[in-house]
Amino acid sequence: MNTTVKGPDGKPRCGWCGSVDEFFPYHDNEWGYPVDNDIRLFEKVCLESFQSGLSWRTILAKRENFRLAFAGFDFNKVAEFDERDIERLLADEGIVRHRGKIEAVINNARRAQELVAECGSLAAFFWRFEPARKGVAAPQTLTTTEESKALAKELKKRGWKFVGPTTAFAFMQAMGLVNDHVYECAVRDKVERAREKFKRPQ
Repeated sequence: MNTTVKGPDGKPRCGWCGSVDEFFPYHDNEWGYPVDNDIRLFEKVCLESFQSGLSWRTILAKRENFRLAFAGFDFNKVAEFDERDIERLLADEGIVRHRGKIEAVINNARRAQELVAECGSLAAFFWRFEPARKGVAAPQTLTTTEESKALAKELKKRGWKFVGPTTAFAFMQAMGLVNDHVYECAVRDKVERAREKFKRPQ
């Protein structure tokens, strides 16, 4: 896979954008920018869990359907889902119909409520796992890190499901806990400036 590809403006982007054109808006406007919104953080954990064994293209194409199906990923609402909701979701052709993953989202919504009660917000919890700046590996050379392993281990201990170290690292890349844009990418500096300005949740 090439390190970079030309974006719509002719400037270089991370090579994975070259797979399909719809990756460019996601890459340019979302991927890697720091997030402290609990709903967005929960959504991303869920979508990364659904992606397990599938492509991100599949999940991104269905993202709006997922949002409709799961009450906008408002975990306080999803925590109230019951067996009727599971059957409804299993019949929804607009999402990935995998019982284990659907049940995991509902379970994780309840665990998210517990985390908020303990830590004040999901953001305050997740940002504890931001890697130190020193000794960071070259972008997009890793699929797991010590921090993603620690995050996955802590979530598992707290009863979360379908969030292993690889899923945790993909979540960290997307939500800006690391800037994993390749050095030549035209978006990398924008993301870095956003991270510098970002106020880490306490």
